[in-house]
Amino acid sequence: MTPTTGPIDPTGPTDPTGPGEPAAPAETTPPVRVVLCDDHAVVRAGLRALLGSDPGVAVVGEADSGAEAVALAAKLAPDVVLMDLQLGPGMDGVEATRRITAASGGSVHVLVLTTYDTDADITRAIEAGATGYLLKAERPDELFTAIHSAAAGRTALSAPVAHRVMARMRSPRPTLTDRERDILGQLSRGLTNRDIAKALFLSEATVKTHLGRIYDKLGVDTRAGAVAVAKEQRLLP
Repeated sequence: MTPTTGPIDPTGPTDPTGPGEPAAPAETTPPVRVVLCDDHAVVRAGLRALLGSDPGVAVVGEADSGAEAVALAAKLAPDVVLMDLQLGPGMDGVEATRRITAASGGSVHVLVLTTYDTDADITRAIEAGATGYLLKAERPDELFTAIHSAAAGRTALSAPVAHRVMARMRSPRPTLTDRERDILGQLSRGLTNRDIAKALFLSEATVKTHLGRIYDKLGVDTRAGAVAVAKEQRLLP
């Protein structure tokens, strides 16, 4: 005997929750909302065009200064702010990062995208609360991955940056003389060379000499970088 079958429904598969009901559409993940911050309009245009090729990313705003990035982050509450470090006159990318992460309580993640990979720049950005640090020489797919990682709160570092971070962690702390520590302490207070010389009863030339040695030992080339590394490695008196 030939078995019988029921009628075929021409509408196709149905939702098991009820006969004849169409299947529920699959849930889609909303795109990562990104604000771009770079003081070069051509760079921002290129980034916007590049990120537009990823349906999982939506650029919701652009800023050409640190102050504007802080304001947009507060207004738009994006998932990620793609932040350059050098932004011309005014607030730099590190200070903007610090303000954005503090104001949002960490809900807005900052992903640094820069050409600078010095120890001082990396240290300052991470201390300011940056979730990741990427170099502009990275491939597009690396940038996409980093944006999604940052949106999820995961650290994203370019390979050269990760190498520098690991090398610094493995290297012994620099040894400073008592005088160098004294000068570094005055430097952390924002004093000028002249003020440091007066405070420590030294000549300005002597202060400059000590600063040069401090910079060499810490692997930096700026006053801000010296203070940042000194704080990171607890070298301040």
